[in-house]
Amino acid sequence: MMFTPKVASSVEKNIRDILTFAFQHSDNQSALVVFDQGCELAKILTEAYGAVLPKAQFIDFESVKPEAVLATFETLKPSDLVVLIQTTNFRLNEFRIRVELFNRSLKVIEHPHLQRMRGDQALYYIDSLAYDADYFRGTGNALKARIDQAQIGIVDSGVEKLIFESGFESAKLNVGDYTGMKNVGGQFPIGEVFTEAKDLEAVNGRVRIFAFGDTAFMVNKPAKPITLVIEKGRIIKTIDSTPEFEKVLAGIRADEGEVWIRELGFGLNRAFTQSRIVDDIGTYERMCGIHLSLGAKHAVYKKPNFSFSRKAARHHVDVFAVTEKVLLDGEIVYQDGAWKI
Repeated sequence: MMFTPKVASSVEKNIRDILTFAFQHSDNQSALVVFDQGCELAKILTEAYGAVLPKAQFIDFESVKPEAVLATFETLKPSDLVVLIQTTNFRLNEFRIRVELFNRSLKVIEHPHLQRMRGDQALYYIDSLAYDADYFRGTGNALKARIDQAQIGIVDSGVEKLIFESGFESAKLNVGDYTGMKNVGGQFPIGEVFTEAKDLEAVNGRVRIFAFGDTAFMVNKPAKPITLVIEKGRIIKTIDSTPEFEKVLAGIRADEGEVWIRELGFGLNRAFTQSRIVDDIGTYERMCGIHLSLGAKHAVYKKPNFSFSRKAARHHVDVFAVTEKVLLDGEIVYQDGAWKI
């Protein structure tokens, strides 16, 4: 990817909009950018933040000792901003960076695993940072309202249907609106509404997936979609599977005994589609469409009727559905690659 003036202008605009509309950051608040220069995308983002935050303090993570970074965190006040631009992800001994920063009431923008996105994927990533507040908040809140009242949901994969028949847990939003939230920020890009079935065993049918997160946390797209056969919320069979996907399932079964379907994610980010894919699974999770999680781990929702202890529930693997339509209580809310709400 060539770092052209057009690319620079685009990424600067996207970052400026995030800071202005999502974070309401002002020059009266301090900002700290911790970065490295291990890949082209990290360099592009660092230059863009430099242009947008001229008063910010910048620390090259690879040029200082961890203690120096920690000491700088100590100088910040609540509501100040920390930006983490990471070719992989920063390690500060046992210091869990984002959690600890939130505990200090700091705003956080995290850009991890940037080395996984090169060439055109870096351009997709830059596009995904565009913050259309009306779309994210309007569509996100409208979807949440429909999900929270729906009794039946259907993911239509064309020739297959996966049916949720118990209603849904109260949906959570990741749309850049932090009003009333304890923590401000998180991993970017954003754009998602997620929930899960109230009764996990009330999920039945079949769904075709076109991509999944593999054991290296990369997006794996098989030559043809894999069909998951689901009974009582568990995968009982696969059709047209691949060795890598069976390796994923085997790992889940080895630790958890069976493979549950938990998260139902409604991705909103229009920069990512079935054809515009990036390799990093944590980034591509925002893809405009439906994703599901495999495995018992989904700490957001407690399920007292199921024996999902924090220790025993070890896996949360995202898979991406071929999605012709999504219906809530019989009404189409997604079709032709877009949300109809």
